[in-house]
Amino acid sequence: MLEIGWYSAKLFFKGKLLRDPIYFVQKVAIASAVGSLLLVLFAQAEIPFCLPVTISSLLTGMIMPFLLKDFKMK
Repeated sequence: MLEIGWYSAKLFFKGKLLRDPIYFVQKVAIASAVGSLLLVLFAQAEIPFCLPVTISSLLTGMIMPFLLKDFKMK
């Protein structure tokens, strides 16, 4: 398992893992922006801060597969 992770990391840093790195960065940026916006909106409520963090993380994690469904690797 560690060998697969190490090999993938080496390919990523050499620039040989992703077919379209701009597409990947764009989709991750969209998900990060949505997650940050959700965190800020939920943090305004009068609830403990751990709940907005948990909710925004969960929702961001749920939208990532939909954003990266067309993601291709080499």
